Amino acid sequence: MRVLTLGGAMIDTIAIISSDRIERMAMSNADSSFLLLEEGTKIEAQDVSTHCGGGGVNAAVAMARLGLDVATLVKLGRDQRAETLLTSLMAEGVSTRWVVRDGRAPTGASVLVSSHDRNAGVFTFRGANTLLEAEDLREDAFGVDVVYVSNLSNKSAEMFPRIVETAKGNGALVAVNPGLRQLSAYWPTVEALLPKIDVLAINRTEAGTIVPHLVARFGEGGPRLAGDDLPFLAARGLRGGGFEMSLAGFLAAMAKLGLGRLVLTDGDRGAYVGDGKEVLFCPAVDCETVGTAGAGDAFASTFTAALAHGWSVEDGLRAATLNAASVIGYVDTQTGLLGHDALRARMQETDLPIRRWPL
Repeated sequence: MRVLTLGGAMIDTIAIISSDRIERMAMSNADSSFLLLEEGTKIEAQDVSTHCGGGGVNAAVAMARLGLDVATLVKLGRDQRAETLLTSLMAEGVSTRWVVRDGRAPTGASVLVSSHDRNAGVFTFRGANTLLEAEDLREDAFGVDVVYVSNLSNKSAEMFPRIVETAKGNGALVAVNPGLRQLSAYWPTVEALLPKIDVLAINRTEAGTIVPHLVARFGEGGPRLAGDDLPFLAARGLRGGGFEMSLAGFLAAMAKLGLGRLVLTDGDRGAYVGDGKEVLFCPAVDCETVGTAGAGDAFASTFTAALAHGWSVEDGLRAATLNAASVIGYVDTQTGLLGHDALRARMQETDLPIRRWPL
């Protein structure tokens, strides 16, 4: 199976800070917390390391390790960071044939500060990632079986309709893992394209940004999934913009808008898949958290790879859960990505019961 990934390409610099070296402030009535840096103070780090990352690159590496024939279409500057990314991609067996170099901006870069629960705060410089243009989207690049689109920002986000239309026009399975900014700023565009998207992967926070738009169309609230001892999100529902929707109502609304499957992750509380007919839930895996960066990329790309391999949706959920858990066992976004045989072996030795409800 041939795959094309599009999205971000970054060089990540990661600083690991001992919890007693940096203060954290948590909100009592919200899910937010903040790392506090004292102005003018030099903070000792446990380690500072540099790695390749970015949604488009992370997905390409994940799917290449799972045995797919992968190429990536990302935009890089003409600098040493670009050379580092190209060398890493080639070492992973990812084709760089469609990579575009642009001298107008440096290659993207991020600085991650990891402390306390290891849910890193991220300083992001998007650089050349924002400059994707129509002429970069070569028609022959889309002659593949799967097109996977990660977060697109700024000017690049304007190319999203062309990417989806071209991919679907070539008969590809289209999987999309947009970011919070893309969903917030371009929701009408995303909504119009949902009938041409086979898999949309988002997390709970991103789903919250969609809630007000769905409430305007379908109303607030919605039916509750049947049964006792429901998982957290199935019991509480989704909230955003002062509105609330039940999980079942949210998934049903997205299906009515034409979406194929929605993958919804909720961190260590597990993940859901809805297709308008039923909801599947897979619990998270208990594991040591070293760094949470890249877990979402691993989940979405692994689920997509599983579908490309012809696995069941249930096995796709299990595989995505296990690969994401492996990634958070490392500080960077790629070291923990499993190969095909290692992932299948882990699936056989790990009990992950799938729960399901009709919609």
